[in-house]
Amino acid sequence: MNAIEATDVTKIFQEGRERVEVLKGVSLAIEPGEVVALEGPSGSGKTTFLSILGCILTATSGNLVIDGTRVDPRRPGDLPRIRKKSIGFVFQQFNLFPALSAQENVEYALNIKGVQGRAARAEAERILGVVGLGDRRGFLPRDLSGGQKQRVAVARALVGRPAVLLADEPTANLDSQVGTQVLELFRDLAKKEGRALLVVTHDPKVRGYADRVVSIRDGLISHTNAVHVATAA
Repeated sequence: MNAIEATDVTKIFQEGRERVEVLKGVSLAIEPGEVVALEGPSGSGKTTFLSILGCILTATSGNLVIDGTRVDPRRPGDLPRIRKKSIGFVFQQFNLFPALSAQENVEYALNIKGVQGRAARAEAERILGVVGLGDRRGFLPRDLSGGQKQRVAVARALVGRPAVLLADEPTANLDSQVGTQVLELFRDLAKKEGRALLVVTHDPKVRGYADRVVSIRDGLISHTNAVHVATAA
């Protein structure tokens, strides 16, 4: 079963009297453990598509199944439940709470999913160890490097063991070396834990860590061949 299965997804925004068709029938399937890079210029529709896959926006038409659950556009109230159960997000800007330590940032995400107290603390410690920050769990974001902040963001995305990880320009604010380390971490996690990973990016380095590269232009997928990119060493 695919972790993500989008079929003929469209999205139309109404701006005054004008209807803007941002997505024009986009289809994409991603298997558990598969790493897919989604590329496209500004205005291509990739951010809108990511938001629909992440159950932030609903599609105007088409079908979307996330981790076996059909996303019904007529029931937008279901979106938070699906997001909480099946989707982990990693953002370009990290989005950490500045007054909370690395561990507390991860614990907060666990609290939202219903995990509290000692169980949340133990799980936060475990996940920070997985991303290589076991010795930094008490640090505030201001005391962490950019790469360490992104690792906290990855740890937070992993809580609840979501089937799908969505990353929006995760290397944009990192230097080349640290960006490479984060990409290696992403790929290892996807492969070892069987999570579907979609990375929206302008960074050509991501190609070296993806199983498949998909291009979107003018609201349409323009390249969907299963082109397997050489795995980075």
